[in-house]
Amino acid sequence: MADSTNHRPAFSPEELVFTDEEKQQIATYIGRYPTADGAVMRGLWLAQEKFGYLAPEVIRLLADAMELAYAKVYGVATFYTQYFKEKKGQFVLDVCTCYSCQLCGGYDMLHHLEDQLGIRPGETTADGLFTIQEAECLGACGSGPVVQITNGPYAHNLTKDKLDALLAEMRAGKMPAFESVTLPQDADEMDGNRRTDVERIEAYSVRPIAETLD
Repeated sequence: MADSTNHRPAFSPEELVFTDEEKQQIATYIGRYPTADGAVMRGLWLAQEKFGYLAPEVIRLLADAMELAYAKVYGVATFYTQYFKEKKGQFVLDVCTCYSCQLCGGYDMLHHLEDQLGIRPGETTADGLFTIQEAECLGACGSGPVVQITNGPYAHNLTKDKLDALLAEMRAGKMPAFESVTLPQDADEMDGNRRTDVERIEAYSVRPIAETLD
């Protein structure tokens, strides 16, 4: 298992601590469920936000704080791709290359990022700013190609120009804004998007045809 003697800890014992406030938050999560097991995902999220990724010693720290077996917490952390098990860039770009996005340019967008950043999926730029990954499905088939940024906002209806603009934003240190996608009935019945609290709005449109499928 990853918590073996062969693993060289990335965090020192002095760094591997939860604050009193964080301990209380973990206790609050646990209190919402019949047993502590139910709070593992919330606890892992808290740990990832604190440490940046879930190194084995971070998983051990959380397991001890929740009084759970390391193997149980490790199993959850390694099942979900949203939990990072190794250090990533400041911005993690998950590009959907599943079937629907593939047909309308998912791989075109992925290859454009590769060209622009000089890295391959699973790699991080030398400046630590970007990691790119392939995503199996992001659940936004009607507005593909799609990228999700660091488990947060989606960018829909991707083009190479739009990706370039997003990269420029992130290089300036800004997380791209959440985009709300206008449903067809919104435009017809509500004269626009049903959300009034967003910076960016996208509309469904005819999907492009991919240049490459791999």
